[in-house]
Amino acid sequence: MKLAVEFPSVVYREGPDAVARLAAAMDEIGFDQLDIFDHVVMGHDTDGREKNRYPAKMPIMEAFATLGYMAACTSRIGLGTEVLVLPQRDPVLTAKQAATLDTLSGGRLRLGLGVGWQESEYEALGQNFRNRGRRMDEAIEVLRACWSQDPIDFEGEFYRVEAMAMEPKPPRGAGLPIWIGGHSEAALRRAGRRAEGWMGVASPELFESGDQAIAAVRRYAEEAGRDASALEFQAQVSPPPRPGNESDRTFYTDPDRVAAAAAKLGEMGFDGVALNLTGLFLAGARTVDAMIDGAAALHEKLRAELG
Repeated sequence: MKLAVEFPSVVYREGPDAVARLAAAMDEIGFDQLDIFDHVVMGHDTDGREKNRYPAKMPIMEAFATLGYMAACTSRIGLGTEVLVLPQRDPVLTAKQAATLDTLSGGRLRLGLGVGWQESEYEALGQNFRNRGRRMDEAIEVLRACWSQDPIDFEGEFYRVEAMAMEPKPPRGAGLPIWIGGHSEAALRRAGRRAEGWMGVASPELFESGDQAIAAVRRYAEEAGRDASALEFQAQVSPPPRPGNESDRTFYTDPDRVAAAAAKLGEMGFDGVALNLTGLFLAGARTVDAMIDGAAALHEKLRAELG
């Protein structure tokens, strides 16, 4: 089973060197993937606005800039987004950022994409929240075109590129892996038809019906004439702890509990699991060194039990 870790932006408080040390340690420990969360801004709770799922002032470092920094600190580990909210961003610029990062990292980027959920963030970025799904589908086509065509010519409902060039292309061209996050039927369909993998977000529903979601993604791939057996699947082993929930807070202090959750996900058909290092922080690992030690212990436990 592949083991990923989700980067905890809170480590910036210890300085740039702490970010570098954590990334290098995940590489050296033997994790397969280092992913980063994406939000540009977070909304405060106000009247008339959907309640935020996370604290508004939760630190979230910009994805591409941080991954570029961590690429220089590592040599083997895969780098990725879990997930980048693509419809908030210009797809041509995103294609350029991804191609550059993939080039500088030696072809280690995995681009996880999602449509997001925070309407106020879309508004702050001047983007339409209501048509984000349709724009997402078209934006993925733009990414692939920018990574493979010369000249680049694309004509869609939302985006238009005429006789343009983009260099360098990613080392894998249009084969740079795109994964889709999200549990809606539209997200599962998008993963099956357009992506190389699907990312499941930890929730009670995931542990009850994750195998059904995997089956749906495979079915959509087959309907689109794609090789469903080539798809890969990853799930968070636990969500970020919720305020006041002691069971959530202590999850990462119990390696047996973490291993049991990962094993269950493996039985459902997931090829990999992701550990949330912010969960380690909230469970008491308040320094980078403590997070590294905790991640190393969990890696040893999971490799011993899951391979």
